[in-house]
Amino acid sequence: MEGPAVTAAPAVRMTGIHKQFGAVAANADVNLCVQVGTVHGLVGENGAGKSTLMSVLYGFYEADRGAIEVFGQAATIRNADDAIALGIGMVHQHFMLVDTLTALENVMLGAEPHWLLRQADAQVRSKLSALMQSTGLHVELDALVSDLPVGDRQRLEILKTLYRGAKVLILDEPTAVLTPQETEQLFDVLRLLRQQGTTIILITHKLKEVMRLCDHVTIMRAGRVVHEMPIAQASIEGLAEAMVGRKVHMGRVQEDTVAPGAVLLQATGIEARDALNVVRLHDLNLTLRSGEIVGVAGVSGNGQSELLDVLSGLLQPTQGQLELGGQGFEAGAWVDPQTARTLGLAHVPEDRHARAMVMDFVAWESAVLGYDGLPAYARGGWMKHDDMRAATNTMMERFDVRPRDPELLSRSFSGGNQQKLVLARELGQAPKVLLVGQPTRGVDIGAIEFIYSQLRAMRDAGCAVLVVSSELDEILALSNRVVVMNQGRVAGELAIDACTEAKLGLLMVGEPA
Repeated sequence: MEGPAVTAAPAVRMTGIHKQFGAVAANADVNLCVQVGTVHGLVGENGAGKSTLMSVLYGFYEADRGAIEVFGQAATIRNADDAIALGIGMVHQHFMLVDTLTALENVMLGAEPHWLLRQADAQVRSKLSALMQSTGLHVELDALVSDLPVGDRQRLEILKTLYRGAKVLILDEPTAVLTPQETEQLFDVLRLLRQQGTTIILITHKLKEVMRLCDHVTIMRAGRVVHEMPIAQASIEGLAEAMVGRKVHMGRVQEDTVAPGAVLLQATGIEARDALNVVRLHDLNLTLRSGEIVGVAGVSGNGQSELLDVLSGLLQPTQGQLELGGQGFEAGAWVDPQTARTLGLAHVPEDRHARAMVMDFVAWESAVLGYDGLPAYARGGWMKHDDMRAATNTMMERFDVRPRDPELLSRSFSGGNQQKLVLARELGQAPKVLLVGQPTRGVDIGAIEFIYSQLRAMRDAGCAVLVVSSELDEILALSNRVVVMNQGRVAGELAIDACTEAKLGLLMVGEPA
């Protein structure tokens, strides 16, 4: 990629940044130089120190030592207001928006240009209209944030930072919750912003995105910068090895062909409707067998989420039958999540924050959610908290959850470590059927490799595994069989040996493969 010419003064220069939390050096004498009008990738495993470094730049943390220059001038950044005044904006992985306010009100909040709200509304609306026209970041300004799709919320966050005068834009895992189409739209916007002179720092785990979008990349490991290079000198394999300190094998593993075993879950004629009575699943049939991983591919919003909810008992279908654990269920008398667990079904939801954890619970409380009534955790109606803590310690050690602190709030862990804790909880009960939604969303490459190995181990132990993922590479790497969904129906089913991205892509849009 041909980047812009290097200017004398970089947009950001951070020198000798050190930030200590207790005994842990989250940043250890880190140097970072980002040139004006470039997209600079900042990559590393969960806990490598990327977000801490950017939090220092944005004023969430104050460095213990080190220096910062912004556009060639020494800068003291004690808080976010200082950063914004210097032209630095940050879009966080988990959006900082108020759902009950409109898009326009979210932009105005804390930055009202006039004490008369009607006059302020007109001024902000005019400025945002001009910004949307120049950047392509179109959002319905009068819509409640709660009604906006995820991609529009992402665009609103970027608009909010640009409205406040950001010339340096920090994006933390910006595509973690976006569909492939939304990701492409975001990339188009970022390329346009770069052309207009905005400097972008991209924190991401997705190395393909780094190669496609960035001009330069810095790799961090264990709180230190271990490598930096122009993207023209980089490769995905080299970046992955630099991130984790060893070679990483992510693709499909050559395996002995073993015929799947007994049917462990059978769903027949499933129809399901959403809260607005719109049909989301149409006459869907699915069979899961022991010793196989079935991947579900499809453009987001084509019924994959509803399929997981129906099979796990979270959504009651309007028609259909289910056989699980030797028992039969039908619409009107459907399985509930607790019964499903007793019959050997475990579920890793797509949205770990909304469905899998309670962010204000400490780790050991989240680690036993749904299983707190087991004999290992309770006796005579009394919870055995010490045993729960001990079990969580074991889970954290087995799944390399960092930091290994059962008393830490669930929200204090990185996204990848939250995901590993949820997987440890669900896999730890040795389920017969495992449903996994977006297994590696927001997870670093080293953790992805580990999660893949755990899912394959479950399959090899005789579990029937269903994986729903928006990442075709992930589906192809894990599956023995692939089911493609389109508009709530099964558009096709292929053995993995017959799968190509081209065939899957055709089925995903409703065309024959």
